[in-house]
Amino acid sequence: MGVAICLTDLPLHTERAPLVAQASARRRVAMVSLPALGLSQLRAARVVVPDLVSRLLTDASDERVAPAGWAPAEMPSRVAAIHRVVGEADAGELRYVDSRLTGRVRLLTGMVKANRPGRALLGLSKLLVGAFGTAAFALTTNTIWQMGDALGGLRLAVIMVLGLTALVAWLIVAHGLWEKPDRETPAELARLFNLGTILTLSLATAVSCLVLFAGTVFAAALLIDTSVLEQTLQRPVDLTDYLTLDWITSSLAAPSGFRPRRDDPAARDRQRA
Repeated sequence: MGVAICLTDLPLHTERAPLVAQASARRRVAMVSLPALGLSQLRAARVVVPDLVSRLLTDASDERVAPAGWAPAEMPSRVAAIHRVVGEADAGELRYVDSRLTGRVRLLTGMVKANRPGRALLGLSKLLVGAFGTAAFALTTNTIWQMGDALGGLRLAVIMVLGLTALVAWLIVAHGLWEKPDRETPAELARLFNLGTILTLSLATAVSCLVLFAGTVFAAALLIDTSVLEQTLQRPVDLTDYLTLDWITSSLAAPSGFRPRRDDPAARDRQRA
């Protein structure tokens, strides 16, 4: 008689702890949650799945079954906190649960990977042209030069954070990516979905803004002559002044240029693990 192993990219929970796998020796069926395995999901699954198969082929009442608290000796250290919880003993029901703290961190990283941030980045890259056009136009105005010179590093950092936050919020609100608790989605699971969405979009937008910053640096080197910038600022300038100018320009251009179209498939995805 064969066994069935189900792999899912949905995060699973039991008693507020991440559920890595659940097995039934009587039914000879097991389910593994890939996000609970963290970033190296396939590598960890190659260890977990064969072990589950061998235990499904063993009678649940067999003395060779490991006691509670068992974790596979070959399992990588990153999932060593996994322990076994006995469910219905007569049915051979077993659950493999991760710790609440490190397990949730591992689960979130796995959810971000399952969300495929590269796909969201690809969707945003199509809009880099608009953001870059906005940044190139802003570079030609001496008002931006004076603002960059007047603002300190703290203010520039706040502007950048606010710009990224506004962009992520726009993506979530405009495309209905915020998960609300209901009968099918418990509040804990909804919070995980939303946090995974925020992390995924933040990663994608941060990388996009880095690309925009690099393009702005190149454009500033071509468009702005040092003598003209010195005349406007009325002092000698160096590389730091150019980088500061690029910093404020890309921070202001990102929210306006990265607004996605409603038919953008990358932004339309539910971003759920």
